[in-house]
Amino acid sequence: MADFDAIDALLAAVRQETPLPPAGERRSLREDLNLSRAQLAQALGVSPSTVGGWESGRDPGGEMRERYAYFLEGARTKLDATTAAAPASEATDDKPAEAEQTEDDTDVLAVAQPCVLCGQPARHQVEGFPQHLDPAECAPAPAGPVPAQAEKPAPRTAPRQSAPAGKPERAAGGVKVVPVGRRVQAASDTPDLIGSAVAAALAEHSGDVEAATAALIKRAIPDARALLDHTRKGGRYDVVAHPWLPDILRKQSARGADQVWEARPKWSRPELPSGEHEITALDINGAYLSALKTHLPLGQLEHTVGDHHDRRRAGLHLITPPAWDHGAYLPDPIGNRDEPGPLWVTEPTLRLLLRVSGPKYGLCDPPQIHESWTSGATEGLLEKFRIALKDARDRAIADGDEVTLEYVKAMYSKFVSTLGESNYNRELYRTDWMHLIRSQAFANLWWKAHRAYDEGLMVVRAMGTDELHVTGDWRTVFPEGRGVTEVKVKDVYTVGTDPSIANEPPESAS
Repeated sequence: MADFDAIDALLAAVRQETPLPPAGERRSLREDLNLSRAQLAQALGVSPSTVGGWESGRDPGGEMRERYAYFLEGARTKLDATTAAAPASEATDDKPAEAEQTEDDTDVLAVAQPCVLCGQPARHQVEGFPQHLDPAECAPAPAGPVPAQAEKPAPRTAPRQSAPAGKPERAAGGVKVVPVGRRVQAASDTPDLIGSAVAAALAEHSGDVEAATAALIKRAIPDARALLDHTRKGGRYDVVAHPWLPDILRKQSARGADQVWEARPKWSRPELPSGEHEITALDINGAYLSALKTHLPLGQLEHTVGDHHDRRRAGLHLITPPAWDHGAYLPDPIGNRDEPGPLWVTEPTLRLLLRVSGPKYGLCDPPQIHESWTSGATEGLLEKFRIALKDARDRAIADGDEVTLEYVKAMYSKFVSTLGESNYNRELYRTDWMHLIRSQAFANLWWKAHRAYDEGLMVVRAMGTDELHVTGDWRTVFPEGRGVTEVKVKDVYTVGTDPSIANEPPESAS
């Protein structure tokens, strides 16, 4: 009976996840209540970007899922009650000022504060800065007291999607602003280094697309460095560009490699179920561009010994990796390595191993850390640089501008590849950054493989930073397109034999 009691206890402990409405409905419920992401995030105890992720299709888990579902159900009930109580004569487009709906990153101030652009009292703030939404109000301050009408709330604006963090934000009246240090300034005052370079190259080569593209790719490395310097103005951290590096980051021979293992995946599923399988090879867009968002050490690496990981620091770690027992359906997080024993891995690889070994996934034992070379780190060090490249890439795709697209690709790929020992980049010598960014790209691919497996797809192959082969309806898991959060089809092929054909009797000879 004890065995059956244990089974009953296990079944009783299993909880069905609370269902959530589709992503679009989640956003509509919040907006129809005139709530900003920041307001909801504060109530739930998360960041506004987390709420934005949920409204884009990601799902919370555990207790946070219960709390979010409770809010959505309450919002739906409140809106249904309001709709039922409203007289038919009031069902017009005119709403009182109290129902004003503003942008997700725009809040109404209880007390007017000086606008950062003109100094006059403003009743709204954009990304935390007091600012007029209507450019007509943004003029030199008049002499004498502020007229009463300046204290009135701005007219209601139609809701729209908020811009991602770091992306230039357009106010309702058309004033486009960008963050510069602690303040914001008009985007028109910010030079477009990428657009200017493309325009100059096309003009120099009389509109010859191929010649202009070749010239831009040739100058991609110094241009990327100039863009990085521009985006670092007003930054909170000073970067050590030429730090002393430990021996593990030095090549063992003239043509050899250093001692750092980047965990590059090169995995194929050893066996497929019987039958015929249509396999789709997916291409992950902008793998290195996305990997620029990773924890990078700021200063010179410092040595420590012991099985301890400080999440406020980043660098390189000598570990004994855990055994991986899931190679039949998921790649090993440290990639294909035949040699046993300890090895030097990067921060992204270590964090991946620590996460999959944790209580949420429990896929392996924790890695054993023997020693580390780390420095104080931040995940947002290259974020403005990444956003500038991503925005230029998105615009180029939308406009069909292949010149800019190839130029931007060259900028971020060459920037990463020349951070080590390179004659083409002597201004920023951070071999540790090169390894960390590459490893982050590999870790990102691993998580996409795990997501595919977790959503019921069969993962067949994972290669490098940007290639994932799966079977099943992958469009229910990954959005299709050319954006950095999307995937596109690289190849479709068939493996195996249709059992219905294999079991047919042979035709009789005539």
